[in-house]
Amino acid sequence: MTQLIVENVSKGFPNGEQSLTVLQEASLQLAAGDSLAIVGPSGSGKTTLLQIIGALDRPDSGTVQLDGEDPFSLSENDLAAWRNQRIGFVFQDHHLLPQLTVMENVLVPTLAGHSSGDESQARATELLNAVGLDQRCDHLPGQLSGGERERVAIARALLMKPKLILADEPTGNLDRRTATAVTEVLQQLQREQQAILICVTHSDSLADAMDQKLELLDGKLHAAT
Repeated sequence: MTQLIVENVSKGFPNGEQSLTVLQEASLQLAAGDSLAIVGPSGSGKTTLLQIIGALDRPDSGTVQLDGEDPFSLSENDLAAWRNQRIGFVFQDHHLLPQLTVMENVLVPTLAGHSSGDESQARATELLNAVGLDQRCDHLPGQLSGGERERVAIARALLMKPKLILADEPTGNLDRRTATAVTEVLQQLQREQQAILICVTHSDSLADAMDQKLELLDGKLHAAT
């Protein structure tokens, strides 16, 4: 069963002649099907923690393991392939490529060349149907609403059947009704494939929809009420 273990992760950044500590020995443990919201004030280090968990940034100390694998022991090329196969990212600004169609954007993770075209196309079609965009496959991102673009990003994140889904303010730019719909789609797909889901959010409704909630304050993770 999939397991994520983050242990004693610390991270600082240069601040003049000193170092600004953003994370202090942050630890958490999640298993397949779990969902977690990380909340806290702006600038508290939530996105930094998410980037370290997703192996987009390296900690100064501490470890991250997904199914017993330490991504930071890999070469840069192997790390990129590992991340593409195991982690799905959903960003606040969706990061869709404006010149590509909806279908082409969902298929972007296959460009690494580790999956067959027919299987990927079928998977993308299945996901776009699940997020209610099967009639929009040939449209460009500029022809979609904000909620539709975020649902395309969710489909793209789940294309490779990742074990871990990391979402950074996935509903931050959406109105309440659209945010609720996006949250429901994200949770439904996450549960169906028994992935681990971690959301960084300022939204109380999104945080309350997760199984667990932690607050990052002064560089440390605490149980959130």
